[in-house]
Amino acid sequence: MRKGISGLGQLAQTVLRQKPTSGAVFAFRGRRGDRVKLLYWDGQGFCLYYKVLQRGRFPWPSAADGTARLTSAQLAMLWEGIDWRRPNWAAPPAHVG
Repeated sequence: MRKGISGLGQLAQTVLRQKPTSGAVFAFRGRRGDRVKLLYWDGQGFCLYYKVLQRGRFPWPSAADGTARLTSAQLAMLWEGIDWRRPNWAAPPAHVG
């Protein structure tokens, strides 16, 4: 997790074969799984978001070719540390009025 904006942009371009300025959000996770960086081009410049969890690990999608596509809801849950593959849903209401 030592790479900054330039290094992560290079990874997106060379390893993922994506254009970093495409408007996609690129997510990178640390080895231990407790850190994640999101790289995003907003039209004027790059935004880099970095989060470290106090407990637990970020859920990470398995990707056959090294890339995974997430919906905006899945990305939001990833950022919050929620495993979207096994969400802990509350019980439905017993009575609907």
